[in-house]
Order: sequence, then C-alpha cells, then structure tokens
Amino acid sequence: MEDLVIRDADVVDGSGADAYRADVVIDAGRIVSIVKEAAAAGCQRPRATREIDAEGLVLSPGFIDMHAHSDLALLRDPDHSAKAAQGVTLEVLGQDGLSYAPADDRTLEEVRRAITGWNGYGDDIDFDWRSVGGYLDRLDRGIAVNAAYLIPQGTVRALVVGWEDRAATPAELDRMRQLVAEGLEQGAVGLSSGLTYTPGMYARDAELTELCRVVGSYGGYYCPHHRSYGAGALEAYAEMVALTREAGCPLHLAHATMNFGVNKGRAPELLALLDRALEAGADITLDTYPYTPGCTTLAALLPSWASEGGPEEILARLTDPATAGRIRHDLEVTGSDGCHGVPVEWETIEISGVADPALGDFVGRTVQEAADLRGEAPWDTARRLLVRDRLGTTILQHVGHEENVRAIMRHRAHTGGSDGILRGSKPHPRAYGTFPRYLGHYVRELGVLTLEECVAHLTSRPAARLRLPDRGLVREGYRADLVLFDPRTVAPGATFAEPRRLPTGIPYVLVDGRFVIEDGRRTDALPGRSVRRTPL
Repeated sequence: MEDLVIRDADVVDGSGADAYRADVVIDAGRIVSIVKEAAAAGCQRPRATREIDAEGLVLSPGFIDMHAHSDLALLRDPDHSAKAAQGVTLEVLGQDGLSYAPADDRTLEEVRRAITGWNGYGDDIDFDWRSVGGYLDRLDRGIAVNAAYLIPQGTVRALVVGWEDRAATPAELDRMRQLVAEGLEQGAVGLSSGLTYTPGMYARDAELTELCRVVGSYGGYYCPHHRSYGAGALEAYAEMVALTREAGCPLHLAHATMNFGVNKGRAPELLALLDRALEAGADITLDTYPYTPGCTTLAALLPSWASEGGPEEILARLTDPATAGRIRHDLEVTGSDGCHGVPVEWETIEISGVADPALGDFVGRTVQEAADLRGEAPWDTARRLLVRDRLGTTILQHVGHEENVRAIMRHRAHTGGSDGILRGSKPHPRAYGTFPRYLGHYVRELGVLTLEECVAHLTSRPAARLRLPDRGLVREGYRADLVLFDPRTVAPGATFAEPRRLPTGIPYVLVDGRFVIEDGRRTDALPGRSVRRTPL
C-alpha cells in the first residue's frame, strides 16, 4: 500500500508535451509510479492508503515563483495562503538586491529600515541569523512552501562599502567577492541586484562583472532589476546582457517589463535583443507578472543622489526645504533615475500601503487625488507621506501596457514571477493572483498560451534555471510538489479592489508529498524547506 494515488488526472507534466490521463502514485514525498490510461487499458489499478479522484482536474508540477518578496512573510505567517493557495510550491527570495543576509548588526538594521515597505520592519521576527546559511537554516525549521535564496548585491555592498555613491576599492571588491562566494557555498542559487535602489545602484559595471564571475564559477545566475524600465530600458537590458556575457554568468531578467509611455508597443524590440543574444550563445531567462501596473515603495522614486547615505539621510534631505526643492525638480521635470528617467505622473501613483496606521486614509488614492483633497501640490502630499511614514509607504504604478505583457509572456525564455509585496492594506493583487491569472485569463479566456505551454513556463523552465534535478516535472522519482486544478474554473480571486481574496479552482496543492491545500482549504502542514544550490 502506497501513501497516495491520484486517479484519472489529466497530467500536464511541465515539459510542454500534450496532456495525458494517468494514475499517479506518491510515496515518501516522491512520485513513485505513473500508470497511463489505467482505466481504459483495464490494467491493475495502483492502490494506496489515500486516494484522490481527479476526474476533470489537471495534475501539474507545483508552480515556481521566480520573483517573490516573502523573505519575512514565510517566517511571520506559517499559513502563507497567499502563495500556497495559488499552487506555488517554491519561491525565490532575496530579490532586487536587498534582503537580510549576509549582514552584520549595523547593516541589518539599515536594510530593515530601507525595505520596510516591502516586508515590514520585522518587530515580530527574531533575526537570529547573519549569514546566508543561517537564514536558510532558519527556513528549514518549517515553512509553508519551499524557498530558494539569491544573495542581495545591495546588502553586500552596504555591508562592505556602505551607502555611499562611489566605486569600491580593490580591498572592498575582494571582500564582496568573498561574501558572494560564501553565500553560494552555503546554498544560495545566485545573485540579485536592484540597480534603481540604493546602495546597489551605486555599483559600476566593472564591479558587477567581477561579482558575476564568482556567481558563474559556482553555477549560479545573476538576477538584476536593471537600471531602467522606462527611458533607456532597452539600453539597460543590453547592458545586463553584455555584462553577464563578459562574466560568463547566466542571466535571469527580473520582472522583464517595458513600462511608461515611452515604451508602449516596444516589447518586440526587447525580444529581438534577447533572441540575438540567445542565438549567439547567451544563457538568458526572464520572469514577468501578468498585470500592467507595477509596485514598489514611494521612496524608490527618489533620485539616487537624494538616497545616498541610507534612510536617515533621505529623511534629513526631505525635511530641508532647499534640498526637497531639488528632489521635486528631479522628479517632476528632469525625470529621476529612481523613476526610471521619466518625469513622475502623480495621477498614476496609487498609495497601496502605509507603515503608520494613522495614515490609512491615503491608501487607495493616487497621490494626485490625495493632493486634490487637501488643496495642495502632489509633491507636498508625497513629501509629507515619505516623512511621516518614515519611507514605509508602498505604491502601485499604473504605467504598463497590455500588448507588451502578452508579447513577453509568449517568449521561449519566459517564466512566471509574482513580484508580490504581501504587506499593506491594499497590496497589488499579483501577490495573491499571479498564477491562477496566467491559467484562467491568459490561457482559458484569451488563448495567449496553450495550457501545456503555460504550465511549462511556470514549472520546468524555472526549475531548469535553478538547476533542480528532481523538480519541475511530473516524472517518476521526482519530488511530489504538485498542483491539482480545474482548467474550467481556475481564476484569481484577488482584484485591485479586493487584493487579498484567494483563488478558485485549485483544490489540492502538495509540497514534498504533503497537502498544504486540501479540498480548497489550507492545512496546518509546514513541509517547505530551503532549496539550496546544486553543486557543479
């Protein structure tokens, strides 16, 4: 008697091949047998302690979220239904160059302050680690879904160089290379950057190239949030392609969008750039979320010079009238590098969350709307929020283009990533809806991708990028990270009005052979663990 048999499932195995009917048997956290067309063939049906009738349901590998911001949420919230209910069985953390390891006491406090808008300050977390390995060990105490980790280049730079806009010295570069190597040896899968966020944005290409050489030598990959998604976006993509090619390091482009008015309809230019590089031998993948608005912190829009020195220096500049005037000019006239070189359009900036509950009336309004209610200029409203909320305000940026979203998701290098910020009273619905939206809206309703293509994008492709030898496919011997969903009804519940609603049509999700979603409800199981880099 085996642990579990899933009977008469329509298996979409993650390879992109056509679906087939099968009984799938799971034991000790792995797929032990797949009996195709068992009922039709009249063969002996496998038996198990537990049986699931999957008639009408698709069985696929668990979805891999290639861009997640659950670094503290996995520790804070054992339920983690935001991801588990979507069928996500593995998240990649440490994104955009800022996370919580490696660090010392000073750097950890600075980073906690800097990304309060992403993850909260963490008053409820015992930060009992400082190394990458220590953080991964903490995850191994039990989490809802599995997690891999990227070494955050901005955090490494803050630890070694600080928050200054200058080139690293040779000794500092050696120390950063050492920290990256140590993190990879401890299990990280690669390196991330946030090149519109401080202090990572202060790194020159030569510095990034040297760090990427280390990453490539360990079989990891580089995942940059590159220097612009607005004005100069194509040049920024090309910069990352050239940099990683020189370093001999695989490249994974984070949330590979083409946003703002200057890039409307320009996705084919990006895809042509990537195709040329792929044909020349480059190793490139990318991820996107299936929505047009972006999401970040309000402080991220500030020019880099105003962010030098860290959070306290930013607040000091904002409270100085003359310096605040310079910041306003860069935002509204010049086009801040923090706003991707495009003059800010306050009517597109929606306030989605605040750290201070007393500021809750701002949430759900654009900066322009909030300013109009107060009879003041939008900059005055934004500045007040930044200071009173101590940089903890999160925003949605309504600057994307549907035709770009559809074109990019069709590409052969595409994978899925939610880029979901889970905090705030009105977060982006992508945190709760990315994967069912791919399956429901873009597969069933629009036919942008076939079901088999889409599942491959969300499973085997990211598993290959992460170099996971036993995940991402429904295969005998593979880990039983699996999803059962109804292709006729799967859909996100989350909307911009109600962003925390859970999806429909996903009744079962297994992580390591254990149900985290059963009959559409979250169980109390915590089978997830850290997924560490496979040695070369």
